Amino acid sequence: MKPYRSMLFVPGHKASWADKGLASGADALILDLEDSVPVVEKESARPVVAETIDRLHAQGVRPDVWVRPNASVSGIQGADLEAVIRPGLAGLFLPKVFDAEELIRIDAVVSHIEAREGLEAGSVGLIVSFETAVSMAHCEEIAAATPRVSSLLGATGPSADVGRELGFEFTPAGLETLYLRSRLVLAARAAGLHHPVAGVWQDIRDLDGARQFCADNKQLGYRGMVCIHPSHVAIANEVFTPAPEAVDHSRRLIEAFRAAEAAGSAAVDFEGQHVDIAHVKTAEGIVAQADAIAANA
Repeated sequence: MKPYRSMLFVPGHKASWADKGLASGADALILDLEDSVPVVEKESARPVVAETIDRLHAQGVRPDVWVRPNASVSGIQGADLEAVIRPGLAGLFLPKVFDAEELIRIDAVVSHIEAREGLEAGSVGLIVSFETAVSMAHCEEIAAATPRVSSLLGATGPSADVGRELGFEFTPAGLETLYLRSRLVLAARAAGLHHPVAGVWQDIRDLDGARQFCADNKQLGYRGMVCIHPSHVAIANEVFTPAPEAVDHSRRLIEAFRAAEAAGSAAVDFEGQHVDIAHVKTAEGIVAQADAIAANA
């Protein structure tokens, strides 16, 4: 998956809001058919989302376009997938998943539609949002359920699905979700998914809180954030972009080690720090992340 520093939710039934999403500078848009769409408008929202995907694809916009369908247990997910899987769709942002078997069933449906529509096999990715106790208890199996899984979302937030499922009381410090968020990062990395995304910060006006939320999750190993408001996008983009001084330090470290290696050493004193191949690999990861972000921009 591309290095999404920010993924912005856009209500699927409000076509013009996609353009506001583009203006925000988000790395990806998530056209929503689930919670932000009133029940009475679920059916009519599908062609609106399909038309939005077609329009943005024709325009060749920079952000990738994802869709959050309704949950499998809703009974209407199949109709959502039939409507939105088309050229220009990067993937599906899956809510309220329960187990790996559910991912396998969705993979089969997506494969069928891809083949029918002439899309490249496996081109539609899946991001799994962990919002049920069952899914969180089996996050490792879910992360490895299908090659389509592109990323995992460590969901948080006050009075939402996760809090209700687990019974915790949300705090900005996040100690009540620290185990969960850490476990999801571990599950993602173990499955070879190197870009888990955090989400969401629900206090629209508390921008300092949003920044701290991004910073805290970055320290845990998350590489981007799902945003519910355009005002959070620039913050996420800034926090999850490697600092120029860190990138420069990494490049110099790599260069110093390679010079020492060429001279027959497996370690080097770099600016007072012992550096060996393990540190070089970490530095290479920082440089690669920065280069990928620059290429995506």
